[in-house]
Amino acid sequence: MTTARQPPFPCDPLLRLRLAPHGGLPRAIDGAWWPRSYDLLAELPHLLAGVPRAWGHITSVTVSGAAWSALPGRIVVVNQVVRLRTSLTASAPHAIVLIAPGLGRWDLLVVPPDTTAEAAEPLMASGAGGHG
Repeated sequence: MTTARQPPFPCDPLLRLRLAPHGGLPRAIDGAWWPRSYDLLAELPHLLAGVPRAWGHITSVTVSGAAWSALPGRIVVVNQVVRLRTSLTASAPHAIVLIAPGLGRWDLLVVPPDTTAEAAEPLMASGAGGHG
């Protein structure tokens, strides 16, 4: 029996994340993320491993409460505690907010997991500021 080794998260080709180009002006959306399920506990470690190191250690994540399965108040990701919050804000039903104290806040458009590839592509591109 052969066991396939998983690549480390930062080079995980299955992470569907596009970030807007870094610039001097603040942006409403910093990128787009297309998770594979609504199970945030399974999806979040991959996302956090794939964000730029310059973003620092993400200690807080806020998601739309209506979209995700029930969440605990916090989880441990790569030996670090990440606080999870839910929001019922109608203005951002498909968004996730990542916060690294002292470094910044990043808002990502969340493309629903059950979106087809054809429908997801323009959403991912728009979330990345038109950059693919």
